[in-house]
This record gives sequence, structure tokens and C-alpha cells, in this order.
Amino acid sequence: MACLSVVRLFFVSCSLGLIVASEAFSQSRSEIVVPGTGLQLKQVGDDFEDEQWEYVPRDPKSTEDIDENQRMPMGKSTNGRWYEGAKRGHPDVVKRVPTPPGGLPGSEGALLMRSLFTGIPNRASNKMHQDDFICNVQYRLGGTLKVSQTPSITTRVFIPPLAEWEKRNGPHFAFRAAVETRIMENKQVLFFSNKSEKDEVYWPGLFILRGTRQENGKLVPYAYFRVRADRNGGDFLGPEIPDTGWWTLGMTFTPDGLVHYFARPGVEELTRDDYIATAMPYGYRCEEIRSFFYNVVNGDNGRDWSTDWIVDDAKLYVLQSPRVARRN
Repeated sequence: MACLSVVRLFFVSCSLGLIVASEAFSQSRSEIVVPGTGLQLKQVGDDFEDEQWEYVPRDPKSTEDIDENQRMPMGKSTNGRWYEGAKRGHPDVVKRVPTPPGGLPGSEGALLMRSLFTGIPNRASNKMHQDDFICNVQYRLGGTLKVSQTPSITTRVFIPPLAEWEKRNGPHFAFRAAVETRIMENKQVLFFSNKSEKDEVYWPGLFILRGTRQENGKLVPYAYFRVRADRNGGDFLGPEIPDTGWWTLGMTFTPDGLVHYFARPGVEELTRDDYIATAMPYGYRCEEIRSFFYNVVNGDNGRDWSTDWIVDDAKLYVLQSPRVARRN
């Protein structure tokens, strides 16, 4: 309980520092919707309880972000709820595993993800890269979700003991969303310029990182959150993670175009006390949510596997959505 109170105090100081810094976030705490509020859209997400759950990788995976190679066809889960991203490809290992101790009551299955080559398959770059594992949202719902419906996403993440992490400081994992807005773009034709609207996709989220610090003359690892992103597109510091094990993460996308971030230790549902921050990433006003996904990150040296990440109970909610609520 003592650790929990410390985390909550950190959340409040972090969030107040961000909100006070900009008039764009004059929204009061009472208007911030806790992730998991409203109607769960059961067409989307997964509890991984099906013993026959399987992912078909269709390797080699895509690396469009590195060499513009999508390497079709893409991998997907047999239940149609997950797929490989064309931009970065899937983790090298994706499989259902027994739920680690302390998970959701009654849960017997969870999802393990880990990677060796997060860049181009079988070609070490010695540079940090990431793989994506994407939840199928818009295809299962027949379209994107408008933020007027106040969508939110939640998941449980098992954070392993720090001694079991890849020995590298920096990001190791993330829980993110693909969202869309419309922006004005300047186009120059000969001596004339004009403005036109275009779709812009961006990816806010919560990252889990490893750091080290001196304690009693020794270099000691610790874990902490970073939040993507502030108005200028930079990540900003979130709370430290004092205890490993199960955590619950969530994000809400409200009709004013803002993103709200939450996290708490354990597997209990999120509450107002678990609020971290509110942001308008890149200065964009969010209009629609396309999907949400997990990132697995490593140093891509061909030798050191990523940290093992286990997730469970990925869910999508809306406050009001008569259209998607009727779909099976």
C-alpha cells in the first residue's frame, strides 16, 4: 500500500505540471473519462482464454520503416483479432502462455511477445528497433471510431523482474494507439502556394523504459514510464515503476481531441487515482482512432533477445456508439 500511495502522488505532480503548462489543457479532472468507462466493444480485443489461440507469422516479417519492404502476406491471428503491421512487422515470438501469478482472477491464458531481430530479419543493425502487434479495430467494427464516442483502451501488462530484462537502457515496451486527424498542408506549384487538407496519422502511447542510477556506490536498474507525446512531439517523463509484476494501462480519447493516460499496479480496473497526464500530441486534435497495439523493442544486435513481455485482457470501450454496438 505504501508503494501505491507514492505512485499516486507522482501521478498527480506529473499531470499537474503538464496541465498548468498550457491553456489547451484547462479541462478539469472531473471531465477526464477513466479508461474502461462505458460500453465494451467485444468485437475488438482479446482475453487469450481460447486454448486453440494461434498466431500465423508468415515470415519474413515486414520492415517498411527501414527498407520499404512490406514482405506480403502479413501475419495474423487465427481468431482475426490481431495482425502484423505493414510498417514494422510482428515480434519474432507471439504465443499464448499460462497467465503468470497475480493475473486476473480466472485467467488461464495470456500472450507472450519477444524479439531477437527487431529490424530487418536475420540482419543485425546494432541499432534500437521495434516490432508491432496490432489489434484489429477498424476492420472488425467496419470503420474507425470517432472521438465524439469517447473511445478508451485498457490492457494488463506483466512487467518481469528487472534482472530478467535485456541489459540495455531505454525503451523496452509500449502500449499505443493509431489515431487520425486532418491537417492543412502547404503545397508549392511554381511560384504559387496553396493549402489543402490531408489525413495525418500519429501514435500516442505509454512507453516502459529501463534506466540505471547510483545507489550505495552501485549502479542499479529501475523502470519508469514515458508518455508520447507533448505538443511539440517530444516524449515526457511519467512515473517510476516501483514494483514489477502486473500493471493495468489505459488511454482515453475525448471529444475535445485530447489524450488521457492512466496506469496502476495490479490488475484492478483503473480509477481516477491512476491518472498520469493529459496531452495533445504534436499539437494535433485527435479525431478518430484506427487501432491500438503493443511495441516490443530491443537493441537488434542479433545476440540479445528483447525482454519477455506478457499481456492480457486487451479491451476497447466507448461511452456511446449505437452503430458499432449492434455489430456481432
